[in-house]
Amino acid sequence: MLTAAITALALTGGCTSPGGQDDTDPSPTPKAASGVLAVKIDNVLPARPQTGLAQADVIYTEQVEAGLSRLMALYSTTFPTAVGPVRSARETDLRLLREFDEPVLAYSGSQSRLRPLIEAAPLRAETPGRHPDAWYRGDEHPAPHNLYLRPGRLVKSPAGAAALAAAGFHEGPAPAGGTREERRTVRFPSARFAFTWSAERHGWLVETDGRPTTDGGRQLAPPTVVVQYVTVRQSRFRDRGGNTTPFSETVGSGSADLLRDGKVWPVRWQRPTAADGTRFTTEDGGAVNTADGQVWVVLAER
Repeated sequence: MLTAAITALALTGGCTSPGGQDDTDPSPTPKAASGVLAVKIDNVLPARPQTGLAQADVIYTEQVEAGLSRLMALYSTTFPTAVGPVRSARETDLRLLREFDEPVLAYSGSQSRLRPLIEAAPLRAETPGRHPDAWYRGDEHPAPHNLYLRPGRLVKSPAGAAALAAAGFHEGPAPAGGTREERRTVRFPSARFAFTWSAERHGWLVETDGRPTTDGGRQLAPPTVVVQYVTVRQSRFRDRGGNTTPFSETVGSGSADLLRDGKVWPVRWQRPTAADGTRFTTEDGGAVNTADGQVWVVLAER
């Protein structure tokens, strides 16, 4: 089932809507600006290992067609030389990125029915057609899993850590208590993430579908993982194979699990409106901090 799902998504380019393609927008080239950069990252087997994930401040995992997964990497404090493979955008991304002040969303394209929503969103949308000198095709993976972005040619400089704090990512001490946990697995219908605590790396070793998630030959080990339980519903978009695109609802409230320091804490998340950041709190209402370093947020179905 997993192999068939990966093949189907690869053939469709991972896009949505009847007859949809990874269409690019031929709009004029904009000037580079400072800000938060969000990049849509391919996560099927033919696209791994990816490039530039290690430098991301936050990595979101979200469910896409056929129960597979896709990543959205956020860069706010530093940019890698290159990042990819880059793939197409989803409606979930637009809702998530409202947490930030006019971020830049880099993606390979979108299906035509989603494009009006992207154009209306308070962000700067960037595809190869808009700023072609910032993109290139690599030889590490077969097409369409070989599109890469040079962030420095697209965004002048990163926004800084304050932009992350405004969205709800505050570095600081861990909450009191916590329960010892060595490994956590989160399953999508056709994808699986596992996080194993490494005292040596002081982080959670990441596996995707049973294989180490690496960048530059080194397994990723984010110090903080947040499993955020959200409503995942079917959207009005479909791919060419007839698969409906899932939409993960990140506005509202619910439960989450905070993993850091080899422990887990049950926490709550609240985001009253799309324009608000997400506030994570302990069960008694105390603020929740992340450890120093990368954060993974897994949008798991509640």
